[in-house]
Amino acid sequence: VAMGQDVTIDARTVIYDNVSIGDNTTIRAGTVIMSDCTVGKDTLIYPNVTIRENCDIGNRVIIHPGAVIGADGFGFYQRDKINLKIPQIGRVIIGDDVEIGACTTIDRARFTETVIGNGCKLDNLIHIAHNVQIGDHGLMAAQSGVAGSTTIGNHLMMGGQSGIRDNLNVGDGVTLFA
Repeated sequence: VAMGQDVTIDARTVIYDNVSIGDNTTIRAGTVIMSDCTVGKDTLIYPNVTIRENCDIGNRVIIHPGAVIGADGFGFYQRDKINLKIPQIGRVIIGDDVEIGACTTIDRARFTETVIGNGCKLDNLIHIAHNVQIGDHGLMAAQSGVAGSTTIGNHLMMGGQSGIRDNLNVGDGVTLFA
């Protein structure tokens, strides 16, 4: 583990191999950061956050309790009436100045990257599926979701309980309501 200066790590935190943590970052109790992750400077991670392997967290990021960064995407196919898992081996990249609400899940990409752009603010109970790319300065209210392989431009505004289906390209400045 490579740690910057003035890093605070609370009890019951688990940090795997090959993790880099930037200056002035605080990681609260019960957090798990798995292998090959970077956490930027001036970042605050509240208790019981899970950051799976191969994720990059930017500078000045706030992650609230219970968030999961880098969970497997919902990748399955059926063969002979049996559900078979498609490995999700991509990564998650969180930009600078992002805030991620409690119990929010951001899935890793199947092969490439799931990206949350700079300045995005995600409320509690948000789901971002695999391969999603969200531009800078988006706002997403509670219980909103974005389905897999969707690309969204800058300045998105999503009202509570709204959603975007899979495989879409959404432009800049879009506002959605449930």
